[in-house]
Amino acid sequence: MVSITKLYCGAEETFDQLRYRTNARERKPVVVWNLTRRCNLFCKHCYAASNAEKNDREEISKEEAKLTIDDLSSFGIPVLLFSGGEPLLREDIFELFDYAQKKGIRTVLSTNGTLITEEVAKKLKKVGVSYVGISLDGIGEVNDIFRGKNGAFEMAKQGIINCKKSNIKVGIRFTINRENFGQIPAILDFFEKEGVDRICFYHLVYSGRGKNLMTLDLTHEERRQIMDYILVRAKEIFTKNGKIEVLTVDNHADGPYVYLKLLKEDPKRANEVYELLSKNEGNLSGIGIACIDESGNVYPDQFFRDLKLGNIRERPFSAIWSDESNEMLVQLRNKKLYIKGRCSKCKFLHICGGNFRARAYQKTKDFWAPDPQCYLTDEEIL
Repeated sequence: MVSITKLYCGAEETFDQLRYRTNARERKPVVVWNLTRRCNLFCKHCYAASNAEKNDREEISKEEAKLTIDDLSSFGIPVLLFSGGEPLLREDIFELFDYAQKKGIRTVLSTNGTLITEEVAKKLKKVGVSYVGISLDGIGEVNDIFRGKNGAFEMAKQGIINCKKSNIKVGIRFTINRENFGQIPAILDFFEKEGVDRICFYHLVYSGRGKNLMTLDLTHEERRQIMDYILVRAKEIFTKNGKIEVLTVDNHADGPYVYLKLLKEDPKRANEVYELLSKNEGNLSGIGIACIDESGNVYPDQFFRDLKLGNIRERPFSAIWSDESNEMLVQLRNKKLYIKGRCSKCKFLHICGGNFRARAYQKTKDFWAPDPQCYLTDEEIL
């Protein structure tokens, strides 16, 4: 994640400690746990390829989940993000939230928001959920078409309202693609009008059904234009409203892009941002982020499902993550030795981390090729 309001606007934010105050390699990973593939929507870009049916693989049981939470707690992970599918379809979801919270783990929910009634919001508050991220990919019909369900926007909007009523920090998650990038001004208007706490603009990753959207990706010039717009609007909204967060996610070229903008606008601030980005290290697949799927498979991030590291039914997560004999984990933690092409020569490699391996692999079938979404020019990076 690249925090626009932190880097460009100078805000103090909830996750500063994780992103910018400690070296990425000095802490345990944030764990994304896709508890189920079941979902009440059918989104075009879903990296987990979720659907309404029971998963064809056996889901982790409540008892197995609690054993893994015990292990994650002992291992010292800072955040556990429950995702899906739609995690609220798990009958035991509130019990698992409560159990993780009592084990001292900060818990977060990633959801489509359509199932968050007032009662559900109250339960989430009671079990200590610290943040709810709700996916919206446009306003009204645009969102509904993208998510495969009429009325999905209004249901998710009500979910946001219900979270705010229960005093739960809530955010919007918007995945940028050719079918909806024209909605960015409207979604920022909605964000400001509704008093939402955070908005995250996700760059499309070619994973799950997202592989089918490669032809809907943006050009590099379009991506730069969008970044310029987000920077301007973020500063405007932050200046007016104070405690809000605007972030971009899944394209670590955004960090150097912000730095280069600040070099022209505010060189002193640019130097401070460079230091923050150096601590963050950019892409942290296999280092600061991990994923467990619904049947216990462990991956270096939630998108690269072609690279299985182990299964928590066979070995604890802590053992899998600490296994220095795993060749791919070792390579991910020493990426500078393996990254190819223009990335290998990039002066920002240490603050970008080579960007997303999942995109590079899906586009080129070469795990260490440059990420095709890097929109920085050779003149800017070499």
